[in-house]
Amino acid sequence: MALVLTLLVGLSAALASLGSVSLLLVLWGGLKTVLPLDAALAGGLLLGALAWALARRERLGFLPMTLAGIGLALVWALAAGGDPYRLGLGAFWNLLAPLAAGGLAGLAAAYGLREVRLERPDSEAWELVGLRLLRGAAFLVFVFMVVFPFWAMVAASLKPRAEFLADPANLGLPLHVFSEGFWPGLKKMLVGYREVLVTFKFLRYIGNTAFVSVSTMFITLALAVLGAYAVARLEFRGRALMERAILLTYMFPAIVLAIPLYTIFTQLGLRDNLIGLIIVYLAQTLPVALYMLRSYFETIPASLEEAGLIDGCSRFEVIWRITLPLALPALASVGLYVFMIAWNEFLFAFMFLDTPELFTLSRGMVGLNSQEVPRQFLMAGAVIVTVPIMILFFWFEKYLVGGLTAGGVKG
Repeated sequence: MALVLTLLVGLSAALASLGSVSLLLVLWGGLKTVLPLDAALAGGLLLGALAWALARRERLGFLPMTLAGIGLALVWALAAGGDPYRLGLGAFWNLLAPLAAGGLAGLAAAYGLREVRLERPDSEAWELVGLRLLRGAAFLVFVFMVVFPFWAMVAASLKPRAEFLADPANLGLPLHVFSEGFWPGLKKMLVGYREVLVTFKFLRYIGNTAFVSVSTMFITLALAVLGAYAVARLEFRGRALMERAILLTYMFPAIVLAIPLYTIFTQLGLRDNLIGLIIVYLAQTLPVALYMLRSYFETIPASLEEAGLIDGCSRFEVIWRITLPLALPALASVGLYVFMIAWNEFLFAFMFLDTPELFTLSRGMVGLNSQEVPRQFLMAGAVIVTVPIMILFFWFEKYLVGGLTAGGVKG
């Protein structure tokens, strides 16, 4: 039974590793670069037999087994002359890319599975191997679903038009352009971004979008802090009704409000105006900002604020000196949420803005979606829209998670 269990663990490690290696090679060189399945099977069986034969301890690390499976499978693929080694990228890249992917695959496959018992396999051992391998596989599938579309978008944006039209399914990078030299090749790869930023005026759109998003974020935070604090701390008539009615506006879809808002803003002279767009975004984001901050303020001990009032601070000084410093995670998460909504919003920007000089990024993307514009320009525009939000999200991730979860439990 120990031999069977070890063989299964080795086979699973090799399959998980080969899946990640194949994925990287597909992204690097196209859809014709998947490793043959026989390499994974042979690598897994050999790995299991080797682990069983060399085991001198009761426990054997799963990560070394996974990395060993990568090596055995690569050797098998090299001996069999598989398709991945006919990419034309040179022997260095052909070997470095699978090895780099293999290291990441080993960490992912070993997620939650640090060691395996080689003796006395019981139900606990089978559960350890099966469930945690499934968790690692689910993690790899999730990463694939997130990374694959973004990589396809980036790869398409970097290709020359003729190469993209010749083989749209090829997700590899056009590394051959560097044969002319590094800087000329880089300039050739980034031609789509230069055209989008200059010819299609995306630099102006970035400025408009940043102005609208930052203004919406700061105004929303200023209003939400005061409103949420009042609902969380002050006693007044109608407080319970207001507390329940904060999210009432979300009962109505944006498309239902679009036509009435269009009519009202046209009569007020606020259509085709960035200020009018900011007002609409405030109406969209303020209720959820109030709700999130109110929940967080309720977790802050009221005794801290009472001590500040006793020391002679006014209510606004208490908010500024005590409440807001303690609520920084919530402020960061709410601010990032509001910024993302304003940055990516399309419906009202499309309806309210007619002058090209006032377009936001999402509104300007419509101009790239036409038969006359090459597809790689559309992909370059999508990357320009997506990357700033990704950078902000990863930069403030800990604040975002902390702010979203801290208000869920009163303490």
